[in-house]
Amino acid sequence: MLLGLRRVSEIVSANDDIIELVQSHADGDDKKFYTIAMQIAAKAARLGHTQFAQELRDLVTELRRKTHHEAQLAMIKTRGELESFATISYPDVRLNNMTLSPDNQKQLHNVVVEQRQRDKLMLYNLRPVQQLLFIGPSGTGKTLAAKALAGELNLPLISVRLDMPIGDAATKLRSIIDISQETRGVYLFNEVDAITADGGEARQAINLLLQFMEDDYLNNLIIVATNHPQSFGYATLRRFDQVIKFELPSGDEIRSVIENRLAVFTPMKASWEPIVAAADGLSHADLAVAATNAVKRAVLNGKIGKSAGEFEEWTEYLCHELEERKKFGKEEGSVGGALDV
Repeated sequence: MLLGLRRVSEIVSANDDIIELVQSHADGDDKKFYTIAMQIAAKAARLGHTQFAQELRDLVTELRRKTHHEAQLAMIKTRGELESFATISYPDVRLNNMTLSPDNQKQLHNVVVEQRQRDKLMLYNLRPVQQLLFIGPSGTGKTLAAKALAGELNLPLISVRLDMPIGDAATKLRSIIDISQETRGVYLFNEVDAITADGGEARQAINLLLQFMEDDYLNNLIIVATNHPQSFGYATLRRFDQVIKFELPSGDEIRSVIENRLAVFTPMKASWEPIVAAADGLSHADLAVAATNAVKRAVLNGKIGKSAGEFEEWTEYLCHELEERKKFGKEEGSVGGALDV
């Protein structure tokens, strides 16, 4: 009898919770909505429905994260002047999504660890890595690495383009500095080469950028990306906490980039020695494009789904597309073209 009454009480309580949950959502009361959802999860756990309880908790955590992200993005985007030179996003990329050299993997992992444990470092009057200089040819992963760091740290990525007249660049930098004082994030400055090649006004813009790096009090992660590190003087390079060099892939990295791109089409039969030779000197971005084009040829020639194509055919497709990317690079004046991933 007591067991039956308890069961009725649990049902009534659950019904009341559901009604309150729906009402709070209709009222737009996110705080109450999340509180009731967590109460339902706690009651479910007490009743032995542990899997449901954990799934509900995870869902609430993810919803809270998304709501926070949307609120931050909305706040930043109210500054309409940013749209002409900056993009704001919450990337879902992670470091394990990238094909990195062992050195780059270790360097970027250490940045994440220091940022995540910055409070522990500060107890000893130590500061985590905050100012990074990414150098390397186009297409070698500089922008993608910035996205991965933002994803790992659950921070917004504010990507700033500086390929504009010098006076405008200085003005835009001041706007970014204002935002950085309100919003902790990963700030990526691309096309810095455009302002390092000029005279006095360029020096003013660079000084503003360096001032931003040194006066940052919110523990923002600041990344400057360049294809031409020689544009920076030694004194400027010293002001970065770490310089990370991204290089063109070779050997196993080439194979890894192509295999990752074609993962959905595996098993793929190919001779890797001529493929790696044909890919020499190409960037990660070029390899990804060539692999995608090879898949298109295979699909159109009916080679997908039939033992994934013949050994020689896949090799021919990939080598042909890799050679085409090399021609494109020569026409553009540099291997890798304008893609930067």
